Amino acid sequence: DANTTADLIGDLEVLRTHLSVSQWHLFGGSWGSTLALAYAQTYPDHCLGLILRGIFTCSAREVDWFLYGMRRVFPDAWDDFVEAIPLAERGDLLTAYRTRLNDPDPKVHAPAARAWATYEARCSTLRPNPNVVRAISDSPSTVALARIEAHYLANGAFLAPDQLIDDIVKIRHLSGAIVHGRYDMVCPIETADRVARAWPEADFTIVPGAGHSALEPGNRKALLDAVERLKKRG
Repeated sequence: DANTTADLIGDLEVLRTHLSVSQWHLFGGSWGSTLALAYAQTYPDHCLGLILRGIFTCSAREVDWFLYGMRRVFPDAWDDFVEAIPLAERGDLLTAYRTRLNDPDPKVHAPAARAWATYEARCSTLRPNPNVVRAISDSPSTVALARIEAHYLANGAFLAPDQLIDDIVKIRHLSGAIVHGRYDMVCPIETADRVARAWPEADFTIVPGAGHSALEPGNRKALLDAVERLKKRG
């Protein structure tokens, strides 16, 4: 309830005002990049710049890729993802998972959340990393993560189609850094490329040998370098 992109932008404004911050830099990856773009486009005068990683705009194309397209690269992970869903419901995996994730019975929502989070984690790194999978799928926040992700995917992040791309014109004067793993399978690089083309003033770093996770060495170094550049700019 009361959990939409507009609500989250409002929460950020409450936090900014409470902390007496006149302007700030935004740093967000994956869904965090969605929210950072949406916030900056709503309040550009309150922003100094953005560092974005693994860009995601919650378009229908991106959502379909997450639910079905990744099967083309991770068929084994996808098979495990759909195993708990009856064959008759697999044509609409998002509804099938939302029904289970929002079931009040832990015996229903807990395994669904673990399957959802494990699927995402297994597809997040270029090379298999059981530590990443374990950290995401066995976390106390696993149920919240899966429920909220499914909620926003089902609602297109409460944004108009291509809204975040079309409104980049509002933030082109801000400092921008885009970091994206060449082999990001969760959020394919084509979206980051669209953002970079609409925002040519932003630094666009494509990290070779990296997938989606911010914890991969190449992504982590590129993000730290972006922060260092911000520091030098003052």
